[in-house]
Amino acid sequence: MTTATTTKPQTFEGVVVKTAMTDTATVAVSRYVKHPKYKKYITRTSKFLVHDPGNTVKVGDKVTIVGCRPISKLKRFMIAR
Repeated sequence: MTTATTTKPQTFEGVVVKTAMTDTATVAVSRYVKHPKYKKYITRTSKFLVHDPGNTVKVGDKVTIVGCRPISKLKRFMIAR
């Protein structure tokens, strides 16, 4: 007997930094990590291309993004609110 395990998709919170493309927004996600050698905490930022049907978000909005199937070459996330 096999049991099916379901995994939750990745979710991140970030800020919209660009909305110039159709149905796509760029979201910057920051994380707080400790430097391995110097033990000082620093902020690391990653930018993700996010699917935004209807261009609903504006630059500066705080959004929650969730992982989904590949939509294009670089888009792997959707806006979840």
